Amino acid sequence: MTLPAGTPTQMFVDGKWSDGSGGSFDVLNPSTGEVITAVPRAGTDDLDHALAAAAAAQPGWAATAPRQRAEVLRQAFELMISRREDLAFLMSLEMGKSLTDARGEVTYAAEFFRWFSEEAVRIDGALRTAPSGANKILTFRKPVGVALLLTPWNFPAAMATRKIGPALAAGCTVVLKPAHETPLTALALAQILSDAGAPSGVVNVLTTDHSAQLVTAALADDRVRKLSFTGSTEVGRILLKQAAERIVTCSMELGGNDPFIVLADADLDAAVDGAMLAKMRNGGQACTAANRFLVAESIAGEFAARLAERMGALRMGPGTDEQTQLGPMVSDRAVEGIADKVERTLDAGARALIGGQRPSGAGFFYPATVLADVPRDSAVAVEEVFGPVAPIISVRDEDDALAIANSSEMGLTGYVYSGDLARGLRVCERLEVGMIGLNRGLVSDPAAPFGGVKQSGLGREGGYEGIEEYLETTYVAANW
Repeated sequence: MTLPAGTPTQMFVDGKWSDGSGGSFDVLNPSTGEVITAVPRAGTDDLDHALAAAAAAQPGWAATAPRQRAEVLRQAFELMISRREDLAFLMSLEMGKSLTDARGEVTYAAEFFRWFSEEAVRIDGALRTAPSGANKILTFRKPVGVALLLTPWNFPAAMATRKIGPALAAGCTVVLKPAHETPLTALALAQILSDAGAPSGVVNVLTTDHSAQLVTAALADDRVRKLSFTGSTEVGRILLKQAAERIVTCSMELGGNDPFIVLADADLDAAVDGAMLAKMRNGGQACTAANRFLVAESIAGEFAARLAERMGALRMGPGTDEQTQLGPMVSDRAVEGIADKVERTLDAGARALIGGQRPSGAGFFYPATVLADVPRDSAVAVEEVFGPVAPIISVRDEDDALAIANSSEMGLTGYVYSGDLARGLRVCERLEVGMIGLNRGLVSDPAAPFGGVKQSGLGREGGYEGIEEYLETTYVAANW
């Protein structure tokens, strides 16, 4: 299957396309396992070139008028929307998500450029009088500097724009390293930002399948002042240790084990609709995906049956097929991980209402799976599944549900369904997560602060808070 016309397949450094110095690696189509194309493997020379370009462009970009920076982002938004079909097809091809999901992601991803184009002109400072009256306290904001952005494969457009948007709005230059599974979307975004008027060196994209070596070298470089990473908690811990050597400012959006609580007074139809969104968006390959369904025991059987009927009706197939509702997982390794967790849970006593077995044939597929009678300490209950698996755990009441939900070291997203708004809000207050969907199965919004608590991350992306991650405060004591 061919790439959309004009799709870049080279690295983008200092406003130019390059094959780099480290050879190349293949990008696979998860629907077939076949090679789509090859892209450059960045070496240390390429990293040095990118950081030099970003550092050289930093003073000029920081001094650029906020309105001008805003206009670049606004134009990038317009270009993303105009190229929506090509971008969606590209994501479906290299990541496997359905075209419906991919089109939704393009729209969502573009909104980060629009949102932060509006925030670029609202960076403010403050003036107040010291309590003693001895002086004035003047503060102003300035960009933190060159930002290293590391993005995952599951939302290759949105995770990039959610970082690039606020960085550029704040006046930072960036070096983006996308996941090796999905580099093509990031390269297409580099083209869009260049076409939108981003000066040379402001946006640089390095592709590699040897991420650890490249990132280690980057974090040891004095020119890197900011790290923003989205990925697993395990990798996040390693990066935080490395960043600590030079006290690099960090934003971390890490793993989740997201509870979906359905109380006995919930609207069951609405809860099942919400579960389909919270579980099956992107085939379950999302850090915000519902991972544990904690359902009141009086309705657990009916909820499980209804969810199994809905999930079982989904059409599984290649991501680029218009009829597909559930595409492949991103890799064979991902499928093996899902299958292992499900098998261990079945061995522990759970029952598969639908799915539960890897299909034969080409591609990296795993079927929609609903598990009932799931033990509370089983694999799918305590580990992030990252796939189309819905484990149903019966709970006695909201206290029981909260005890299970809050027992995890993760705290990214939660979902609460209750027919009593006050009760639902009380549960939300006690839920130890950074984001909650109350009687809705979708929480992501460019205008909302995205992030978790506990070991699910540090800082927030999106919303008014998102640009703060790329700004520092300078204080001046003055008299006049």
